[in-house]
Amino acid sequence: MTTLSHATGLRHACTVLSRPGLIRLVTEIDDNGPIPPRSLTRTLPDLPDHHLHHTVRQACALELVRHQPGVGLSLTPSGSGLADVYDALARVARRHHLPAPVCDFTSRVQHTLTLLAMPVLTTEQTELSSRPTAEDLDGVRALLQPARRAVPARRREDGPLRQKHCRRPRIRSPLTHRPLGTGPGHRTWR
Repeated sequence: MTTLSHATGLRHACTVLSRPGLIRLVTEIDDNGPIPPRSLTRTLPDLPDHHLHHTVRQACALELVRHQPGVGLSLTPSGSGLADVYDALARVARRHHLPAPVCDFTSRVQHTLTLLAMPVLTTEQTELSSRPTAEDLDGVRALLQPARRAVPARRREDGPLRQKHCRRPRIRSPLTHRPLGTGPGHRTWR
């Protein structure tokens, strides 16, 4: 695997695995056991229903969780491994006070995954006390290798990496044939 494709694959894996709903779902099941049927919205009440169901579909597609009859939503072995990776990422971030001295678990994991997606720092840059050392990031990168292989990359011919089911149809105005909400006078039109 070339360095460029390795970096692109790692960046894609970090992007997919840093979604807040996925982090919350995997760590919730890891900490408290399987989520009983029809209890998903009660377990994670601050996530909107459509976002929660999209996260569950994505986690099932990545083979991180599975539905077991009578038990509910539980982690697969790769999901348990990912929960361990999330814990390691949060420990690295907490040790280096990233992204702030006081913040939540999800923000710490997201910030560390963002750092992992960046190119490797030089030794002069890692001397800063607010940044994790290269050895910390290498250890976490090694933990992410199995997860990176499990995330399928879907690439549009002319665009960025996308998940197939994330595209939304655009509703066009019958009069102007522009997407609704983009005409003159609308605040986002440019």
